[in-house]
Amino acid sequence: MPSTREFICVTCPVGCAISALVEGSELIEVHGHTCRRGIEFVREEISAPRRTLTTTVRVSGGALPLVPVRSSAPLPKGRVLEIAAFLRTVVLTAPVEARQVVVADVLGTGVDIVTTRALARAEAG
Repeated sequence: MPSTREFICVTCPVGCAISALVEGSELIEVHGHTCRRGIEFVREEISAPRRTLTTTVRVSGGALPLVPVRSSAPLPKGRVLEIAAFLRTVVLTAPVEARQVVVADVLGTGVDIVTTRALARAEAG
């Protein structure tokens, strides 16, 4: 039996409120999107929702205590909190390079976690 599901599209800053008629994993009808990307977003949300993870990782001996990181590709939505919890246990040692791989194939997802900026060592003194 078809059901109506509500989504907030996150593919662009507009954030369309989309209503979709869905049966199982089949998209029957979509309303509320302002571009074709909204329809694709709903299709992906129904079949295999994924998110890009952005967070920070601790750095030992760095000019700052944290460095920003992100996933190199979208991760399964259902595993984002698990991966974020795992990243809280990771500690890098300064210096850190931009685009440095922090964790390769994080928790067997096939996706790497990489830094988004460089971070120098803390100055002595």
